[in-house]
Amino acid sequence: MPKTAVVALGGNAITRSGQSGTYEEQAENARAMARAVCALRDAGWNVVLVHGNGPQVGNLAIQQEEAAGIVPGLPLHCVNSMTQGQLGSIISLALLAEGRGRLTGVVSVVTHVIVDPDDPAFGKPTKPVGPFFTEEQANALAADRGWQIVRDGDRGHRRVVPSPKPVGIVEVDAIRALIDQHMIVVAGGGGGIPVIAGDRGLEGIDAVIDKDFTAQRIATSVNAEALVLVTEVPKVQLDFGKQTQRALTEMTVNDALRHLDDGQFPEGSMGPKVRAAVRFVREGGTTAVITTAERAGPSLDAGDVLPDTEVGTRIVATARR
Repeated sequence: MPKTAVVALGGNAITRSGQSGTYEEQAENARAMARAVCALRDAGWNVVLVHGNGPQVGNLAIQQEEAAGIVPGLPLHCVNSMTQGQLGSIISLALLAEGRGRLTGVVSVVTHVIVDPDDPAFGKPTKPVGPFFTEEQANALAADRGWQIVRDGDRGHRRVVPSPKPVGIVEVDAIRALIDQHMIVVAGGGGGIPVIAGDRGLEGIDAVIDKDFTAQRIATSVNAEALVLVTEVPKVQLDFGKQTQRALTEMTVNDALRHLDDGQFPEGSMGPKVRAAVRFVREGGTTAVITTAERAGPSLDAGDVLPDTEVGTRIVATARR
């Protein structure tokens, strides 16, 4: 019986730094990602792919607001669903092209994710979306549109929106059924469309859920053996940016929690990935991996025999070495 890996890919991997986000750019970037996913599939894994949408949902929201004088603008949760369709198509086409003749099929599932309306995140927006702005541009947008803006490192200022934690996956039974048919499943795009229980059933709410936490929730819900959190660096680093910086090949859950408490993994970068990995292993998962797309397969299937220079960082319940 094939094992299942849930792979979380950031929206920045589809629209990379310095790019404007044209269709051609996104399609080319998706092809690079598809090679890594198909390599996992060739190694015998069922794959569920979860992608982020930070750049795309922010850009689309700007398009909505700029055209509001011509056609009605749509709420953020609806814009989120639009990026699921857009990116689901781009990713599915890339996977079908890369896996031609080798895949059973690829299915993109528009995925709704239940959140708690009382989540403290609604009172403290932290999730960056859209492009970077100069300070002058950011101040003007904040005044004109009521946006909340923060400085995002040295690259400029960005809009931030609420980012509640996922509580449940509405389409989880459909995702399980597709895995059983050995389909590659694209699900939880952009962290999923956030919904809450309303008087008439589920209702959308404006937020953007962190895709790493949604990937963990999906992985746990479908009893996946592995969670792969794709990032731009090969390994998790301790003392990042200092002379004592060092890479980690393996962390136990207790090690990871200790490093989180010590402030080693900032919430704006590696923190959510490590927290998602810890939660996955604590809730029954075998292994979580944080690494680049190229190292994902080797880290899962040959992590015990390959040199450390060829694998990423694995988070496990107890040390195996």
